[in-house]
Amino acid sequence: MGLADLVSLGSGALVGFALGLLGGGGSILAVPLLVYAVGLKDTHVAIGTSALAVSVNAFANLIAHAQARTVKWPCAIVFALAGILGAALGASLGRHIDGQHLLFLFGLVMLAVAAGMFSQRAAGGDPLVHINPSIAVRLVGSGLLVGFLSGFFGIGGGFLIVPAIMLGSGMATINAVGSSLVSVGAFGLTTAATYALAGQVDWRVAAIFVLGGVAGGLGGVKLSVLLSEKRGLLSRSFAVAVIFVAVFVLWKSSGQILP
Repeated sequence: MGLADLVSLGSGALVGFALGLLGGGGSILAVPLLVYAVGLKDTHVAIGTSALAVSVNAFANLIAHAQARTVKWPCAIVFALAGILGAALGASLGRHIDGQHLLFLFGLVMLAVAAGMFSQRAAGGDPLVHINPSIAVRLVGSGLLVGFLSGFFGIGGGFLIVPAIMLGSGMATINAVGSSLVSVGAFGLTTAATYALAGQVDWRVAAIFVLGGVAGGLGGVKLSVLLSEKRGLLSRSFAVAVIFVAVFVLWKSSGQILP
């Protein structure tokens, strides 16, 4: 195993740990890591590879969250089904955008996501929520929008999914984190399929990334349950890291698109 493989393994472990700890939000680091750490030259290949790896890691972490009984399945499935359509549309459009422009837009989204994380509540919501027609309609609408953005940027969209599910259903944060992984996996798989059909997935890197992610995710899920009441602090701390990465992405990509 060469240095590039070790970097892929470590990057996957970092993303997997963040996925398990914070829900789908950890996936926002996958594309920058694949481009700037692993060294994938084609932004679209990085997006397709990221989507596949994050999808598999999300489903692996979902098993652990399901065992911890943090997943609200009816709400999670309705949101995910609506988002799959949005993700397919977003991925189809994103493939035709210039890679450097896509990275620049991605950096802007990272800043917006980080800002949103600072305003999220650490806890709250109804841990006993049950789906009804009104909740279902809100989840379908928000699922379509978040799915589109996830597909367009090739991310799991977890930092968008968690607040969207909470807003649509009123469930508690710990339940939204667990439930978000259903959508992260579904959106990622839809996006990955779109890119794979165009030959824009590096299967070797994806496999190594997944191996690291599964190992990191196990630790993240365990810590997530233990620190459920302190997730607000964890999210804000992670947001600071996201801001630094976003600034780096904007700096690197702007050098390629600005005269």
